Amino acid sequence: MPALNFLNALKNAGIDKDKIKLNYSVEFAALSGSFIGNTGDFVNLFEPNATLLEKEGLGYVVASIGEYSGEMPYTAFYTKKSFLENKQETLEKFNTAINKGLQYTYENSPKTIAEAIIKQFPDTKINDLETIINRYKESDSWLTTTHISEQMVKNLEDIMIENDLLDDYVPYNDLFHNLTNE
Repeated sequence: MPALNFLNALKNAGIDKDKIKLNYSVEFAALSGSFIGNTGDFVNLFEPNATLLEKEGLGYVVASIGEYSGEMPYTAFYTKKSFLENKQETLEKFNTAINKGLQYTYENSPKTIAEAIIKQFPDTKINDLETIINRYKESDSWLTTTHISEQMVKNLEDIMIENDLLDDYVPYNDLFHNLTNE
């Protein structure tokens, strides 16, 4: 998924992927170290790795790949059909909790959010976490609800078809059961 998002971001930014050298041989967990060791001029990193490299003077965060790639279901929660059918109340409570968290991120400052979640990130300094949250807010990285729209799914399937990972579109209702009605 990170590679697909990156390819789509390049396309949306008007960059021809055939005119640059992309290296898919580096293990995802080794991306930071490989970049520090001069493998490549750019690297696709998740946070907090990107901020840590920048803070150490080893690179710069230049863009949000997600912002260039467009909205799609990058992170989703899955369940078995039997759980969906038999545990509807549990799923609704879970969905409500996630939506409350999303609402909290929109209603509060990066500092307030960082202070609330810092215990979940024991190896990250509060100022770094605040920087990361601010970047996510500036690039509009969080959805406002857990609802996955048909257009988001189409965006993902477009990328998969374009990169020969999917032959044709899968009916939206065969893949998604939203607990919100937006």
